[in-house]
Amino acid sequence: MQRNLLFVLAYDGTDFHGWQAQPEQRTVQGVLEEVARKVLRHAVYIHGSGRTDAGVHAAGQVANFLTEGDIPVDRLRHALGSRLPRDLSLLRGREVGLGFVASRHAMSKLYRYRVYAAASRPVIVLQQRYTHHFWHPLDAERMRAAGRHFVGTHDFAALASKGSERFSTVRTVVRCEVYRRYDELRFDIEGTGFLYNQVRNMVGTLLEVGRGHWEPEQVGEILAGRDRSRAGPTAPAKGLCLQWVRYPPARLRPEAPQVRTTD
Repeated sequence: MQRNLLFVLAYDGTDFHGWQAQPEQRTVQGVLEEVARKVLRHAVYIHGSGRTDAGVHAAGQVANFLTEGDIPVDRLRHALGSRLPRDLSLLRGREVGLGFVASRHAMSKLYRYRVYAAASRPVIVLQQRYTHHFWHPLDAERMRAAGRHFVGTHDFAALASKGSERFSTVRTVVRCEVYRRYDELRFDIEGTGFLYNQVRNMVGTLLEVGRGHWEPEQVGEILAGRDRSRAGPTAPAKGLCLQWVRYPPARLRPEAPQVRTTD
């Protein structure tokens, strides 16, 4: 009998060439599919909730795949996890309905971007792998004020890098929070979906405000202008981490109905 299995996973993206499987490249999807194929002894295609770029990390990526194997979920998690490399871990798993697809049924996602805002380099406990070192002083209050312009449903064309294949550039940002934790500034951005590099471009724009180059009100003007060249630079990938993905509770039940949806 066919089963649909969901797993929550975490990875250090430093040495991965992103999520999506690619020839001759080490990717999260590629590593997972290779290990799953050896354990289950059949071809496996793993659906991720989103395609994180090269160097981007995850603390709560969600993925699912179909199998006819009868190994209980907990035993399968152990069998797969024990064969994974040290920079990739399966946190937990469960059975879901056959119609569930990790990318299609996500309600929202939270990305956290970490900026190490200090004169010294962030070499303690490998923070240089997970934070973007920014030398200039940053004003968190100015960035909080600027971030409010991102909240809501807007056309984010000005914050989308080339390579986005989406028909529409309209997206909904649920929250954009900026706060300090010791020498770090953290940007928590939750949305129902994001364009290619949207979060990193949002952070790059906020950093220009934080260092005093732009006023917070200019962010609204940048959005309205829909011109990528007017927004800030793309912040480096290593500071970004997918924290979690939220789903409708009914979708996470094994008996969830198969409902046709559109992207």
